[in-house]
Amino acid sequence: MTDELSLLAAVSEIARRAGEEILEVYRRSGDIASQTKSDDSPLTEADTRANALIVRELQKLTPSIPLLSEESALPPYAQRQQWREYWLIDPLDGTKEFINRNDEFTVNIALVRGGVPMLGVVHAPALGKTWTGLLGSGAWKQEGAGSLRAIGTVSMPAESSGGKIRVVASRRHGAEALQSMLDNLARRFNEVELVSMGSSLKICILAEGGADFYPRLAPTSEWDTAAAQAVLCAAGGMVCRTDFSPLRYNSKDDVLNPFFLAMGDAGYDWPRLLGKLL
Repeated sequence: MTDELSLLAAVSEIARRAGEEILEVYRRSGDIASQTKSDDSPLTEADTRANALIVRELQKLTPSIPLLSEESALPPYAQRQQWREYWLIDPLDGTKEFINRNDEFTVNIALVRGGVPMLGVVHAPALGKTWTGLLGSGAWKQEGAGSLRAIGTVSMPAESSGGKIRVVASRRHGAEALQSMLDNLARRFNEVELVSMGSSLKICILAEGGADFYPRLAPTSEWDTAAAQAVLCAAGGMVCRTDFSPLRYNSKDDVLNPFFLAMGDAGYDWPRLLGKLL
């Protein structure tokens, strides 16, 4: 376990160095130039620079472990399904937030083993915050040059006249389906507090106890979620498909996630609460 904690610390440093590459582009004056990729998502110089650094440094750190990045070519599934473990990378999650300069973008690096994100680092360069997690050991948050602070999820509030459920959601995706779910939750709880946020920060907020629930009812890719999922699960939460089966990785030809649910309180009876809403 000590070796894996050391590995987590090394990957955290790589993510922070990638963040410095991103901030160098972010802090320039004028508009941020971007290209449009084949999937209609934007690509900037910051994506490319962060990806190059992460790939180079991970290959030096763990030369025997393959890696998969949003900004690299996708190997055929026949090859990927032979991987016992691999690095899954999004060098700049939230590129639209980056271009709009709202600070809500992250560097995501996960070690996936047997379809499960075991180790994860989510670094928010503009916010100066880093979330890390290792299954079986715990999860931590670091702000700026401060020391690591252990984090954990919180228990769900009671479904009563005084209960308040805190829900995080995307600013851009799945608004209609989300609103229907929020309306139903409002019948069970006295208050539903909604916080809109970009990138994988939403899952990290659950991990540190700042929210209870994140329903993602719009498309994502595996590199968008793996690092934050590792942090949340290490902190006591869970991420599952809408049928409440675990959200797993590298199990099919494409890398698109199904719609999913992220919860802070893994011991709560979520199927009872949400089963009729999905």
